Amino acid sequence: MSSTKRVRKLSALRGLACALLSATSVSLLADEAPLGGNLPDLIQYALTRSPALSASGFEVEAAQARVEPAGALPDPRFQLELMDATNTMSGRGASLVPGEVGQTRYRVIQPIPFPGKRDLRAAVAEARVGQADAEQTGTRLAVETQVKTAFARHYQAAGQRQILEGTLSLLGALEPIVLTRYSVGLVPQQDAIRVQSEISALRVELLEVERREREAAARMNAALTRPADAPLAVPAALPASPEHLNLAQLRSHLREASPELARLRAGQLAAGHTRDLTYRDRYPDMALALTNNRPRSGTDSWDVMLEVTIPFQQSARRAREREAERMQDAAEARVAAAEAALEGRIGEAWAGFEASRNKARLLRHTLLPQAEAAYAAAEAGYETGRVNFNTVIEAERQILRTRLALLDADVDRFVRVIELEQLTGAPL
Repeated sequence: MSSTKRVRKLSALRGLACALLSATSVSLLADEAPLGGNLPDLIQYALTRSPALSASGFEVEAAQARVEPAGALPDPRFQLELMDATNTMSGRGASLVPGEVGQTRYRVIQPIPFPGKRDLRAAVAEARVGQADAEQTGTRLAVETQVKTAFARHYQAAGQRQILEGTLSLLGALEPIVLTRYSVGLVPQQDAIRVQSEISALRVELLEVERREREAAARMNAALTRPADAPLAVPAALPASPEHLNLAQLRSHLREASPELARLRAGQLAAGHTRDLTYRDRYPDMALALTNNRPRSGTDSWDVMLEVTIPFQQSARRAREREAERMQDAAEARVAAAEAALEGRIGEAWAGFEASRNKARLLRHTLLPQAEAAYAAAEAGYETGRVNFNTVIEAERQILRTRLALLDADVDRFVRVIELEQLTGAPL
């Protein structure tokens, strides 16, 4: 086979392979099941793919790795000393080779911190691990909150679209009746114009709702670390929300499980250990040394040395102690400030939850049945000529507003529960 034919054959095979790969990719994309129906599955999907959560996990591992070296002894030092390197005493030429000088000394020095310092350094590192753990918990809760909130907003937009589509279907069924009655002179032309203008207005509202639904789907995909246009199933329903929430229990959960407070308290603990370590610097560190003396001619000998640092710079040490004390005071103040701020936020979220719950109950059990009854009466009255068409449209508008308000109240209630779970760090 000639080289030209071989090249043509290879090119044809490559083209066929590319076509098969392209067809397979298209088939896989077409068969991809959309996400979005089950909230627990979405949360698990997001947690396993969250870069922020992965980063916080690495930070926890890094903090844990710092504990052991923080409490370890300093590395020993080795010294090589060449005595009489010029060989003045022996009359030989100068040398830098061990054993070729007057005397060679091999020394190993082990620094030893004052008792208790190593334990305090390890305690500071362990407190930093607690901070990293709390930050990881906060990151996990933030990812869950982002997914839950995006799920709720997606459900809200989809619900608004469904309500508007249902109203459009209702008016679409009413339109031929009005046009027929107008054609035989039973109703004025204004009724026909009003029903058509109402349908057009609802279509405009539907376009806006569809835009919000696409935006909500994009936010959900962002929370899941997926492309903005990845397929998503429409949420069927919101998870059940608790009927009652006790504010005192929420405060208790806040004090016990809040990741923000846990992080700040770990920082406070680290500041306290740092202050104790700074006070421990009043006492000297030591070092032990073992020296082997090897003269050029003669017998080896051994020396033992004890070295002690002198904490002489008192003003600098006092300044470091004042710094450590103020840092501990600042850490305590941050905890108190966070407790006050979280107390306010949890009160606001609880008040919003109560208001949304009461509003949803009133809309569902009182206003919506009244609006439906008013529409049925207006429709029956219009068919018999006792009421005008504006009454029917207003009754239809009242049902639409009530259903949308009920949907918003249910979503707001669920979002308030999400916020409370993030603040307290505990499921409700």
